[in-house]
Amino acid sequence: MKLKIAVNTRLLLKGKLEGIGWFTYESLKRIVKAHPEVEFHFIFDRPWDDEFIFSDNVIPHKIFPPARHPFLIYTWYEHSLPKLLGKIEPDLFVSPDAFTSLKAKVKKLTVIHDINFEHYPEWLPWMYAKMYKMYSPRIARVSDRIVTVSEFSKMDIIDRYGIPKGKIDVVYNGANPRFEPLGEAEKESVRRKYTGGSPYFIYVGALNPRKNLQNMFRAFDEFRKTTSEDVKYVVVGEKMYWSADIKKAYNEMTYKDDVIFLGRMEQKELNEVVSASLAITYASLFEGFGIPIVEAFYAETPVITSNVTSMPEVAGDAALLVDPQSIDSINTAMQMIYADDLLRERLIEKGRERKKFFTWEKTASGFWQSIEKALQ
Repeated sequence: MKLKIAVNTRLLLKGKLEGIGWFTYESLKRIVKAHPEVEFHFIFDRPWDDEFIFSDNVIPHKIFPPARHPFLIYTWYEHSLPKLLGKIEPDLFVSPDAFTSLKAKVKKLTVIHDINFEHYPEWLPWMYAKMYKMYSPRIARVSDRIVTVSEFSKMDIIDRYGIPKGKIDVVYNGANPRFEPLGEAEKESVRRKYTGGSPYFIYVGALNPRKNLQNMFRAFDEFRKTTSEDVKYVVVGEKMYWSADIKKAYNEMTYKDDVIFLGRMEQKELNEVVSASLAITYASLFEGFGIPIVEAFYAETPVITSNVTSMPEVAGDAALLVDPQSIDSINTAMQMIYADDLLRERLIEKGRERKKFFTWEKTASGFWQSIEKALQ
């Protein structure tokens, strides 16, 4: 009898993949092709795109409602999903987005990327924060196995929820191999396109309080006040929770006209704009992993990142680590990168070595090993 694995794929949205979506896409694409002997059931909450039906051994399903609001999320997981799983009768239900069905009578593997909401619930709309805090401990306990993306997150889940250490597997994220370095002529062309030819620092990610844009804006402003050169700050990402603090920090900038917002970018453009930058500034306050750090390694771009949570674990010795609460610390790192070409080259070389730890092939392999443990 064929092994059947059901997978929550509701975050596989064409043109809208974020961190969890990329983890789901890149790992599942490899897993289903590597295991044609397994019947995979992909479960969506809206019409799926054929791009996500990776192989003939994938059977797609759509169940109502579209789960994008706490009440609808609850309905999807606790009413619609158990009914479908009862019909499929899978050997395992895999959920990559930190939720699972408490009702469904089936073995469960859940990917919990981080539990930042336990530490800083104010970073989320109150209804989402309440939902996460209410359900996440229960989800962690009912899951037969948990995957997370860093040793930091593993210990955080253990300490906060009292989950046995042996129940959690660490599976690092990878990075898109389409991130690659540009030649000098290409970099000049990119700079002309986006900043009028000026050098620039870059931030990539969601625009919300957890990402610490408020302090990066303030640090860049201090950097410009002490730098006579025309350097820009490029921001790539969608406004999610553009908080009062972020807005205030931006509006108070002396050099806010040197901040360039590019919104969401397609893969090719994103690679170009990262590779042509002086450095990526990723001084987040909390990360379960931090994929943009690894993407910068692939693009051979120096990295400035935080000395807290998972970021030192991911960056190793291939980045300048800063105190995300200190504007001076971030500013000093920017000054060092801008003034010291040898430092930039040294960080790029270290990044070339560091990126070898993080590939989607390794992610898929580790994820499958965890699935096998859950099936035992």
